[in-house]
Amino acid sequence: MPHATASALRPLCLLALGLGLFACTTARADLVWTPDTGWHVVGGALSGLTGPEGNKALALMNKARRAEEKHHYFFALHDYARVVKKYPSSIYAPEALYRSGEMYRARHEYIKAFSSFQATLGAYPSEKRFTQITEEEYQIASTLLDGGRNRLWGWLPTFTNREKAVAAFEAVYSDAPYGEYAPLALMNASRGAQYLGSVPEAVDTLDRLISNYPQNVLAPDAYLRLSELHASLVQGPYYDQAETKQAITYDEDFMILFPNDPKIASAAENLDNMKKMLAESKMKIADYYFFKQNNYTAARVFYNEAITSYPDSDVAKRARDRLILVENKSNAAANPAPEKKKHFLFF
Repeated sequence: MPHATASALRPLCLLALGLGLFACTTARADLVWTPDTGWHVVGGALSGLTGPEGNKALALMNKARRAEEKHHYFFALHDYARVVKKYPSSIYAPEALYRSGEMYRARHEYIKAFSSFQATLGAYPSEKRFTQITEEEYQIASTLLDGGRNRLWGWLPTFTNREKAVAAFEAVYSDAPYGEYAPLALMNASRGAQYLGSVPEAVDTLDRLISNYPQNVLAPDAYLRLSELHASLVQGPYYDQAETKQAITYDEDFMILFPNDPKIASAAENLDNMKKMLAESKMKIADYYFFKQNNYTAARVFYNEAITSYPDSDVAKRARDRLILVENKSNAAANPAPEKKKHFLFF
């Protein structure tokens, strides 16, 4: 009985082995173009299609590539699109999408090129040129951010579109978060958001960079830029100091994490300015309670906070001088001078 069972299982094992070999062969298959022979599959047995369908797909791919070689991009793009639509599971489909992206990029149709490359990575994540396509996506995003004009129909320039550039960098990060271009994409997305006036979005993007890639070579610059961005939102000592505190935090973190960085002096200067701003804000509040409200207790608290915020600053020196005045005023209020007796004159 065991022998019979083994005999029955042998065909199944052979079938599984055959399917495994088929899968490996298909995975190793590569599509190669030569002008003389056209497209052909090497390193694997099949293209994912058999019979007449396979011949039709191959003929359509050859027709598209020959049109592309002659720079007849309109016809080539049309035929590649038919391949993708009719034979999405074949080895030809990712190649057709990739070739379309290359042609769109050559025609300065950056947005369509990016869409083609992204569709390639989205539908075929095992595509062998994954890193290369990610790099091309990054280059397109950089071109748009630097003011490159997308063209319609390959010849009509449109307006600059940095919003699309920021979205493209975000897509590069999403497509390949573990790739070498992910930190670069986040840094440039932040730069684009700042250019467009969206400082909170720029801050959020840099926060993701230092959180997800703390050891990356861009991390020090990200900390400095975060400090600068928060500092740019500070409106003065009379306003809320939440952004000032954030700037101080990033400068201090930078100086602790990267003590040998060439930009350490810049971080120290910004830290000095922000700590002065915070101390000055405490002074303004303390002065209000002291001079306007005669609230010596509150004034004393905020003058002390000004000193604590930046003990070695000129602001702290002024706060200490004010505290002496507070104590004098407070003592005078607690111990008023006795009233003089009134004298009446009689005539």
